[in-house]
Amino acid sequence: MSNRALLRLGADVIRTEIDALRGLLPRIDDEFARACTIILERPGRVIVTGMGKSGHVGHKVASTLASAGTPSFFVHPGEASHGDLGMITREDTVMAFSNSGETAEILTIVPLIKRIGVPLLALTGNPSSRLASEADVNIDVSVAKEACPLGLAPTASTTAALAMGDAIAIALLEARDFGAEDFARSHPGGHLGRRLLLRVKDLMHTGRRMPTVGPDTLTSDALLEMTAKSLGMTSVVDGDGLLLGVFTDGDLRRALDDGIALRDTPIRQVMTPSGVTVSPDTLAAECLNILEQRKITALVVVDESYRQIGVLHLHDLLRAGVI
Repeated sequence: MSNRALLRLGADVIRTEIDALRGLLPRIDDEFARACTIILERPGRVIVTGMGKSGHVGHKVASTLASAGTPSFFVHPGEASHGDLGMITREDTVMAFSNSGETAEILTIVPLIKRIGVPLLALTGNPSSRLASEADVNIDVSVAKEACPLGLAPTASTTAALAMGDAIAIALLEARDFGAEDFARSHPGGHLGRRLLLRVKDLMHTGRRMPTVGPDTLTSDALLEMTAKSLGMTSVVDGDGLLLGVFTDGDLRRALDDGIALRDTPIRQVMTPSGVTVSPDTLAAECLNILEQRKITALVVVDESYRQIGVLHLHDLLRAGVI
């Protein structure tokens, strides 16, 4: 088979699945809203189930729900009828994925789910199926055709089911006002956790590591402090540690352009008053945005009284994996 034929076949699959996703848009309807409302009103977890490829979709949707603020886990329907049904409590909600809506392993446990008295939400490709009729809410995820030319391998149907599951998860996230910090608590490891959980106080330079001079310090001596601390700036503070301003590489270039005598000029005459400051509890990710917006490389960290307590540099964010 030629490369051109392979490319055509691959593109046909993508187009088929795009069409399947477009077909879902009218089904974001009252039944969708009812399913979300049931989950929001229940105090327990969402128990997701499904067999085969639908089970793989269910695993992913359960994971997305859990990480997005809706406690959830997957229960294999075959194992459920052999004891794992005990994982479901009266406070939970069951979400079942089945393209045919006739999956025997799921239908076997439906009466037991009903007996427990928990709501059953179904995502099926057959609104006339037994599972759809038994469910409290059925969301139609049927597709016109599979991307598989034989019409056998679940392709477009699993894509549609996954997208609808994601739509439910994100709708619930928004409804719960689930924010970045909440999300980070579910992802404490790796780059995401570092970016969302780290705060300025975890990264800032403090004590002798932060460049600091007084307002009457000669500019030439301030340059020595900047060089020693290697942050490309120095803070200017009064005798009580209150921040008066900052002096950066940019201020140095401007002073040189103005012909200022560095050995005779106190730093207060060439510093930038106040400077850009943050509190020690500011999120590191927020600081990255401030640095980018202001086109600077360092922030002065101050307490509630505007006393300098640290300095945060762009390189600190880089080393911490925030960037």
